[in-house]
Amino acid sequence: MKRYAWLIPAVLIFLSCPALQAQETPAWELSGGYSYLKADLRGTSFHMNGGAASLTENLNDWFGGRVELNFYQGSVNGVNISAQTATYGPVFAYRRFDKITPFVHVQLGAIHASQGYLGISTSAFRFAMTSGGGIDVKINQRAAIRLQGDYLMTRFLGLRQDNVTGSVGLVVRLGKK
Repeated sequence: MKRYAWLIPAVLIFLSCPALQAQETPAWELSGGYSYLKADLRGTSFHMNGGAASLTENLNDWFGGRVELNFYQGSVNGVNISAQTATYGPVFAYRRFDKITPFVHVQLGAIHASQGYLGISTSAFRFAMTSGGGIDVKINQRAAIRLQGDYLMTRFLGLRQDNVTGSVGLVVRLGKK
């Protein structure tokens, strides 16, 4: 272990190098694309597909606020189901690389689900919390491809559901900080 102790300061120096700070910080980021949900109910899971949209306001080069909307559709045992989430929270980005921007976030909000979703008998709004992160891969100064994965916690029927979501889409960067 001691042989590799020199790696920690070397990596820290490399990541803080001014040459790596070439990326400009956009004032706003608008994203949209495909979204996937693996819903879980007491060990039984099913899959839903849909779309995602988000709007991020970057307050500085590492911190901002993001509102995110997701729409899912699927079918379980012949029953058509749908769910929509609306969440908001802080996003933390690491803008030290020219081509990629990794980020993490925690968001709180609501989920609206239709009849049949996780065994509910009527449409309902419930609490939702999502946390996760992803990476934006730069296409040019104005656009990037976003890959994102999240944990989505919901509560239906008095029980907590631990779900997984993933999305891929296009990011349009507006303005400059």
